[in-house]
Amino acid sequence: MAMYLIGDVQGCNAALGRLLDAVAFSPSRDHVVLLGDLVNRGPDSLGVLQRAMGFGASATCLLGNHDLHLLAASHGVRKPHRNDTFQDVLDSPDRPALLDWLRQQPLAQLLHNAGEVLLLVHAGVLPQWTAARTVELAGEVETVLRSAEWPAFLQQMYGNEPAQWSDSLTGMERLRCITNALTRLRFCTATGAMEFAATANAAAAPAGYMPWFEVPGRQTANCTVAFGHWSTLGSLQRSDVLALDSGCVWGGCLTALRLGTVATAGHQRVEVQCPQEQRP
Repeated sequence: MAMYLIGDVQGCNAALGRLLDAVAFSPSRDHVVLLGDLVNRGPDSLGVLQRAMGFGASATCLLGNHDLHLLAASHGVRKPHRNDTFQDVLDSPDRPALLDWLRQQPLAQLLHNAGEVLLLVHAGVLPQWTAARTVELAGEVETVLRSAEWPAFLQQMYGNEPAQWSDSLTGMERLRCITNALTRLRFCTATGAMEFAATANAAAAPAGYMPWFEVPGRQTANCTVAFGHWSTLGSLQRSDVLALDSGCVWGGCLTALRLGTVATAGHQRVEVQCPQEQRP
């Protein structure tokens, strides 16, 4: 069995199909993890969700900020933005099943592969959190999204505060802070205070901030964190960090990483070009 991680698809279903063909992915034999932002900005969000849902247990799909935005728009919490491209999902007769499936997906997952521990998230991890704690906190949000209370959660999900994690946080402040870290984080301070305005590359950190994975002493430095979300970051593949958003929807590539096995050394990166994917 081969295990693949794929960065932000964002509605680029044709590119996803080409990438899966390039690695000869077989749902009966292999497993794929999509690292969030399955939908939006690309031309076929509906096709991506139908494909991913159709893979059943052969696919794990993390929730990203665009996926949560789709769920919020489906309940009228947020009006679709003029650049949103998920109306095909909202108009589909499959809408109830697809949205119900989407809200069941995780925000973080631990993966053990050939002796390596990988933490999978969409965006980032606060420096105070261990890998196990990250999955535990993600589970608090997942529980609400999978319950009858999920529309009420979406109503209060948006906002940048609290920007600093504390174990004493409760209620929606706690859930919002967890959600923002896992689905929106790029830069934070050495103490984990989050910044959400900057979207440039790692070298352009705002004053007083740094990429979340460069914080000295972060508690996830002892494992490998794989994430997407940050298309301007560029290719980053090192022992503790795997960045896989290569800007498919912006005319870049869609990237898959085939994880190494006991018999093969290292991970194999496979990319397909996506120059025509973005919808005007």
